[in-house]
Amino acid sequence: MHLRLLRLFLGFAAFAWGISVVGVFASWPQVNGIAQGMGAKPIAYDPMLDYWLRMAAGAFALIGGWYLVLMLWPQKFHAAIPWFGALMLVEGLILLIHGLRLSLPPFPFYGDVSACFLGGAGILFMAHHAKPE
Repeated sequence: MHLRLLRLFLGFAAFAWGISVVGVFASWPQVNGIAQGMGAKPIAYDPMLDYWLRMAAGAFALIGGWYLVLMLWPQKFHAAIPWFGALMLVEGLILLIHGLRLSLPPFPFYGDVSACFLGGAGILFMAHHAKPE
């Protein structure tokens, strides 16, 4: 039961980070449309911004891949699980600080911060259940 709950939190994190893979493959107009749907103003095409988008999206998707690995084999990688729980909490704090500093609207700011805090806390709280017996 506890291991299933841990896997649920890890799977949530894998999805939350891994969805960024869209940014690796989507065209600039598609990415611009997605960003505008989340409240951004239109962004003029710039090759360097396109490159940084792919770099950040790839990094986030790879992090999501590691959460997926932890979800699939939590006992094998039990020592890494608390680190990845802490990573979510630190990211949540970064988002909270800068979202407040920038006076961002609630969507998607509150959801991102909540996902990081709830996911990270859940992973940290349940991490000890992954230790092999």
